[in-house]
Amino acid sequence: MSSLPARIGVIAAMLAVVGFAFAADPAARINLAGNSKLPSGSGLAAAHPADAGLKENPGVIFADDFELGALGKGWDETGNKDGKVLDLVSPGADARFGEKYLRVEAHLGQDTGGGLTKWFEPADTVFIRFHTRFDAGCDYVHHFVTLRANKGLRGGDRWSGFGKAGLKPEGGERFSTAIEPWGNSGRWPAPGRWNFYSYWHEMEASKDSKYWGNSFSGLTAPLIPKNRWICVEFMLKHNTPGQPDGEQSFWIDGELQGHWQ
Repeated sequence: MSSLPARIGVIAAMLAVVGFAFAADPAARINLAGNSKLPSGSGLAAAHPADAGLKENPGVIFADDFELGALGKGWDETGNKDGKVLDLVSPGADARFGEKYLRVEAHLGQDTGGGLTKWFEPADTVFIRFHTRFDAGCDYVHHFVTLRANKGLRGGDRWSGFGKAGLKPEGGERFSTAIEPWGNSGRWPAPGRWNFYSYWHEMEASKDSKYWGNSFSGLTAPLIPKNRWICVEFMLKHNTPGQPDGEQSFWIDGELQGHWQ
């Protein structure tokens, strides 16, 4: 079981056409974080202690503090099978982020978890930021928070990035990158270490000749702790059309742990 608190960034789908020059990097050989010029720290959120007033910042596309309204209010899609996967609950004694947070559960043999989706127009550079806490009994997590680029926001185009696992995208068809805990095939204790899981038009095939999401790992990062709030932020920067100059990076508790160009 994983729990997302009162300050979540976006579990999003977006309209864009993107391209990148990097190759899969499960061994973190081309991770630029150690020598990157990207800053560490709280970024835009530094001006909003406990995220107060964050929604009104003109640089913010969408934010939800889960304090007001029903579950899913303000989001475009809600995946909550039988009403048993998602819930708004009290954080108990640890209320530093507010009086409610989003609890997300997955039940083996009954469902595959669930989540919330927000559709929005593209921006050249997008940051997703949220806090999360993993339950003491949390096992390995299959997917987590994903940013997608689809053909469009209307009709079937908005779903163009879904249902195509194992297939290599065309350059102008779709792109997705997800920040996820990775257990390294059970070599690390659950839930593992933070990792990007990405689909794009130059991705590498797996040993079975299918195109499963390619891994971009921060192997030197510490194991993900349980029962502790973690601030997770990741960035996706569009490439210039025709140029391989896109970027993606992620920060954990304000520290840059992954950067690829």
